[in-house]
Amino acid sequence: MQLKALGSFKAEETVQLRMPVQRTAGTKNEKPEATEVPGTADESASAAAEPAPSGRIRGGENAGRSPRSRNRNPRKAPRPSLRSRLAANPRLAPLLSFLAASAARLAPHARRMKPEYPRPGRTDWRRWLPSGRQWLGGTFAGIGLSFLFLVVAYAATDIPDDLNSHATQQDNVYFWADGTPMARTGWVQRQEMPLRDIPEDVRWAVLAAENENFFNDPGISVMGLTRAVLRTFGQGDTQGGSTITQQYVKNAYLNQDQTVRRKFTEAMIALKLDNRMSKEEILESYLNTSWFGRGTYGIQRAAQAYYGKDVSELDAGEAAFLASLLKGAGLYDPTLSSANRDRAVERWTWTLDRMVDIGKLSPAERATYKKFPEPLKSNPLYSTGEQSDYLVELASQYAKKSGKISEKQFDLGGYQIYTTFDKEREHRLTDVVTKARKKALKDDPKAAKTVHYGAASVAADGRILAVYGGPDHRKQGYNESNATTVPAGTAFTPFVYAAALQHGVRTTRDGERTPVTGESLYNGDDDVPVSTPEGPYWDRSGRKVAASNDGDKSYGQISLRRAMALSVNTPFMQLGMDTGLDKVRATAVASGLLPSSIGARVPVLSMGSSTPSAIRMAGGYSTFAAAGEHTEPYSVRRVTRNGAKIPLDLPEPRRAIRAEVAEEVSSALTESFRTAHPDGAPATEKVGGKPGTTEKDTAAWYVGTHESVSTAVVVYRIDLTESLEPLPLEGIAGTADDSVPYGIWSGALGLSG
Repeated sequence: MQLKALGSFKAEETVQLRMPVQRTAGTKNEKPEATEVPGTADESASAAAEPAPSGRIRGGENAGRSPRSRNRNPRKAPRPSLRSRLAANPRLAPLLSFLAASAARLAPHARRMKPEYPRPGRTDWRRWLPSGRQWLGGTFAGIGLSFLFLVVAYAATDIPDDLNSHATQQDNVYFWADGTPMARTGWVQRQEMPLRDIPEDVRWAVLAAENENFFNDPGISVMGLTRAVLRTFGQGDTQGGSTITQQYVKNAYLNQDQTVRRKFTEAMIALKLDNRMSKEEILESYLNTSWFGRGTYGIQRAAQAYYGKDVSELDAGEAAFLASLLKGAGLYDPTLSSANRDRAVERWTWTLDRMVDIGKLSPAERATYKKFPEPLKSNPLYSTGEQSDYLVELASQYAKKSGKISEKQFDLGGYQIYTTFDKEREHRLTDVVTKARKKALKDDPKAAKTVHYGAASVAADGRILAVYGGPDHRKQGYNESNATTVPAGTAFTPFVYAAALQHGVRTTRDGERTPVTGESLYNGDDDVPVSTPEGPYWDRSGRKVAASNDGDKSYGQISLRRAMALSVNTPFMQLGMDTGLDKVRATAVASGLLPSSIGARVPVLSMGSSTPSAIRMAGGYSTFAAAGEHTEPYSVRRVTRNGAKIPLDLPEPRRAIRAEVAEEVSSALTESFRTAHPDGAPATEKVGGKPGTTEKDTAAWYVGTHESVSTAVVVYRIDLTESLEPLPLEGIAGTADDSVPYGIWSGALGLSG
């Protein structure tokens, strides 16, 4: 058989062809043989790669096996090499390409610098010393590798998305009416302040103490890092040498571990952060997240914790002391030890001198800071407890409602709530109630266990000045001053009087309303049946309804003003019927009582079946002091968040009753006070008040006004563990001549009693 060579065939090329041999007769075990025929290697490979024709059975050891059997242990795909993985990184690919090109250019030079050992031409041990050229090459190689390592590390390091909790969480701070701190809520004492609100002296005191070249550095200090690494290997300490940017990174993103790894990560993030944020932004963030001791984070909270003032009020001397705390509050808080004070004074002096050296404080200004500014003995930003809990509860509820702040937003913190609470009034009210409580426990321990005291003072313009909510909010979770638990009793009668003066009375079904005055006469006898235009008023049991005077005393015909002065009840029940119970209800609501607390429109409404809170009773009486204009009680006058003002819907005064009506009611209350307590206040002071008793002796009140501030006090008994129904006082509230509510009222106002 002849084979014809292809046109492309060359003489030096050979090809092997494997030809099957025809099977001849022979034994069963004989195998077919193949004959090799010359051919090209490429053609052989190509032939081997071609698939077998359809329906053809392949030979070899896999012949006869199913595809499933042949693929039972398929080979795994090889893992990409490190070079491939690095090249796939879009940030590192350009760098690797540049490095590859550089390596190709440097390769010939590197081969010439390849050391020959032992070195020819040298003897003894000198044969093994590298040449100067090799030393130089090794040095440059080390520098290059270090630079390469830093570049790769910089590219591979990301700024964390999540900040540490103390760098984001803030507390809410509450202030007294005079602007001094009252309480705070939240587990972190921190409040952010914009850099523009932090004085220049405060900023430069910190920079002089910590990083005077802050505005010129790249975010890290090479010398500082070197010292930190050496100290880590030598003494296990990496303190010192950090820039403000590095310190902020540590505070906001990392932890306080003293390790080389943490320090290196800190430096890489600091470099990136310095390129991403402005120096002013970094400084602001640093001042708002640094630890200053006394449980505080940030310069604003530190200023309040150590000097009881906002950061905007600090001078250079106070700022220099706060800057020293950044080195370690446990070592520089002078209230902890005398050694601490010595260190603080030394650091304070050094910081002020540094401010002069860098030109941020003139020598003349420096000369004014000779005396060390002693900080407060303790942090005035205490957590809430006892009475302050009740104040915080009222203020937070009002702030959220008036400022339209959601619960979620409020819980994130950062709010400054400036309340209306008067510190001196609050302390005085708390003291007198505490004394009354102790006296009751001593005189009648059994009854005193279930006695409750509620009190509130409200100004004529609606500001809540003081409240007494209970002995301890953490043990008693509701506010006595805001509770609608017991009836107002005869302390409600001024609203009946005001309604009659405002609307007049009508004694016949079709008759016209006629005006009444303080001189109008009514029957003051005890148990006088209440009448309507059709006759006596009958209750559901078929009995005539009648009012009863204290002590079952009768007074005959008596003027309304005199009835108010002597606390005669029967005229006012009839007056309410003549005025119209709907008019009485409307006047009480317009004066400040909540509609939900007003009792049913039956004759006993005039005797105080309504259950207003102490705050609402005080607010109602303040309407009389405000010439008939009522302003809803409010507890917050201003709210800011990190220095930005939050708009509040503060209440506006509105006309409740005519001015002459309010003046007449106030005059009657003044006569009531002077009659019962002729020596209770100086004659020159404007004071008026009215006691309140209830039919079943379940509550005792005293409500009155002193110099345009109305105060309401209620004493009652209730067992919170049983029926939750009011219990008889059994003398726990004193007598008419020695009234516990009046004693608390006069003591809270600073009157003689």
